Amino acid sequence: MSKYLITGGNKIHGTLSIKGAKNSILPLMAASLLNENINIIHNVPLIADVYTMIDILKSIGCKIDLNDHVLVIDSSNLSSNEIDEGYVKKMRSSIIVLGAMISRLEHVKIYEPGGCAIGKRPIDLHLNSLRQLGVKIEEGSIIDCTRKKIIGNDIILDSPSVGATENIILAAVKAEGITRIYNAAKEPEIEDLQDYVNKMGAKISGAGSDFIEIQGVDKLDKVEHTVIPDRIAIGTYMIASAITGGCLEVDKIIRPHMEPINKTLIKAGCEIEYTKEGLIITSPKKIQAINFLKTDIHPNFPTDMQAQMMSLMTLSEGDNVFYETIFENRFMHCSELNKMGANTETLSSHLCRVSGVDKLYGAKTTSPDLRGGAALVLAALAAEGESEISDIYHVERGYENIEGILNSLGANIKKI
Repeated sequence: MSKYLITGGNKIHGTLSIKGAKNSILPLMAASLLNENINIIHNVPLIADVYTMIDILKSIGCKIDLNDHVLVIDSSNLSSNEIDEGYVKKMRSSIIVLGAMISRLEHVKIYEPGGCAIGKRPIDLHLNSLRQLGVKIEEGSIIDCTRKKIIGNDIILDSPSVGATENIILAAVKAEGITRIYNAAKEPEIEDLQDYVNKMGAKISGAGSDFIEIQGVDKLDKVEHTVIPDRIAIGTYMIASAITGGCLEVDKIIRPHMEPINKTLIKAGCEIEYTKEGLIITSPKKIQAINFLKTDIHPNFPTDMQAQMMSLMTLSEGDNVFYETIFENRFMHCSELNKMGANTETLSSHLCRVSGVDKLYGAKTTSPDLRGGAALVLAALAAEGESEISDIYHVERGYENIEGILNSLGANIKKI
């Protein structure tokens, strides 16, 4: 099992170029099943989850070519209607293929996703929504879906689930009639999915708001698209610079996507200057406490940045309370940070207090999940001495070549 060895104390500075968003590319790849044609996707991040999704698409008959961050998917012919259990267990978000597959095929089988380290992710919103579109579903260890036709309908989500919103869009693109989603997720990745499928010839409007309308179409054509920049990866590297006293230029961003993260970094004392297409972040002389941070749905502070921001606050001047509203088990990194000298206290499944300390120290830690692992990397960059981080496969699910990128920006990190 691979590990990171990180010797802290080096400033992270220079120019950063980041590929497409993890949370966007996966639904785009699923959407590629819809057009029965060629799909060309640029700016693809070379991360573990992308390779898993490639394996899924190949397993059902798609032809795939990946070359230098350009992914070509030929979905002309499907040879299977079933997603193997191993893929669902390996990547829980593989459930996102269900909407596209049931749009394409009259009978689909996929295994029930298992538990998730950071908390429950029930798929009842996904399944109940598909039922409202005319899909008959039998639940068990295998989710067995059948339909004669997909019929447009008004769907009111109990909560603005990103995955459920995506699955409804994918299932309803070629439905008879109009589908309206109320209380839809508003994340930027939903907008990217709308743009991608509309380029095929779909008629979707409203992504980015809580109301999305999908007018069903009969046929879709081939598509070429560039994935949006990864706001979470960008935010992670910005904190890497801030926690080490560096200055970082990011070459390309979408400013509204970054605002929730940037507002919090400015509160911590960072200076952020926007350039023509990107930004420059200058770290504070002293990291200021942000006092209280609540994660919430977009356009509020994203849960996927909570752990990384906590690493920054371990070296702040003062006390901070983190209120996690999305997942009930997303503080697993806290005990690992404490091994490095941090002062964190988990008050409940949703509340954690972080009191800033003067220094962090190198230690042996274990990555508990994707973003928690990234948080440990950030803390290790600022710590005195050498840190060892194990179970880094979590980190590799969402960050392409993180050790290479950090080393190019001045870090001392080895993967062994």
